[in-house]
Amino acid sequence: MSAPDPGLVEQFLAPAHLELAAAAASFVAERIAPRPPANDDAAARREAPELAVLLGGAGALRPALPRAPEARPDLRAICLWRETLAAASPLADAVYALQALGAMPIVLADNQDAQRRWLPEVEAGRALAAFAMTEPEAGSDVAAIATRAVRAGDGYRLDGRKHLISNAGIADFYCVFARTDEAAGARGLSCFVVPADAPGLRFAGAQVLSEPHPLGEIAFENCFVPSASRLGAEGAGLKLGLAALDRLRPTVAAAACGMAARALDEALAHVRERRQFGRPLAEQQLVQQKLARMATDLAAARLLTYRAAHAADTGAARITLEAAQAKLFATEAAQRTVDDAVQLLGGRGVLAASVTDRLYRAVRALRIYEGTSEIQHLVIARELLRG
Repeated sequence: MSAPDPGLVEQFLAPAHLELAAAAASFVAERIAPRPPANDDAAARREAPELAVLLGGAGALRPALPRAPEARPDLRAICLWRETLAAASPLADAVYALQALGAMPIVLADNQDAQRRWLPEVEAGRALAAFAMTEPEAGSDVAAIATRAVRAGDGYRLDGRKHLISNAGIADFYCVFARTDEAAGARGLSCFVVPADAPGLRFAGAQVLSEPHPLGEIAFENCFVPSASRLGAEGAGLKLGLAALDRLRPTVAAAACGMAARALDEALAHVRERRQFGRPLAEQQLVQQKLARMATDLAAARLLTYRAAHAADTGAARITLEAAQAKLFATEAAQRTVDDAVQLLGGRGVLAASVTDRLYRAVRALRIYEGTSEIQHLVIARELLRG
């Protein structure tokens, strides 16, 4: 497995990023790639905390969790980490992504108690974070969130259910989005950081993915949280949640690039060695056509990804259009690339233990989470029509 080449996107990187890319590639090759993949949900739940500790020891989360007031996450560094991790281990990338996303509302909100309590623990890998927004009836339609947070003395009582929550059941805390004003619609949502051991918070069961990943449901039943656990102002939850998702959206594209790059590597190695009809597959023109499309899609996806990250890091007020274009193109292209790799490997490509089959199962979710491809089309069109 070759590490992602920063050369193609060097114009978007600072010298420190080139050094980080080399260090990340070395760390992943030595500490992540040799680990056997998790084969079921139970194994993924055991593996995720161990991966978090490894990532913490490598300082991988520092770019995502800035401490200084007004400091911004280093998106280019996060993208380099996610691209490198995803090429070696989709589960390791997922652990990294959830540490960043689960803690991002704390980073963005002016709640120093929560920042002191949780950010050092997440950065070191001693605590697992979770982002609890999705509900059975509230996916892309975030304004439909039904979990309630009702004032009770010096705090709130939470009641409701969240599902499709990564790290459910193993997280140490959840950033939870709940309705504090029934009449205010989308403006009636607030965000709370809730420790996993809070009375009334219950792990309601695993939701098992085809590619092992700790996912599940959590339930709130008269769960009391103090007012100090609220992140941001009451009613600012939707803005905070969308800001966290928007901030990290280009990094989903980076993960897609990593998976696509690994699929291309696997395909190239196979077609060079495999002989059919008396000659290597690599000499067949239809095979070459697939390889050309895979490589071109990957190059375009990486350029869109690091363009968006560079814009954010260099002070752009908004990167809504750039981030949506990067996520849309990179995730759709990665799906095509992995599918082409499976096709080129033939029967070997669909064996359960093969790299390409694991990538095929892992890459599909990228087109759904943190904004579906359909939503990205709408976002892009809306930005164009605004002029």
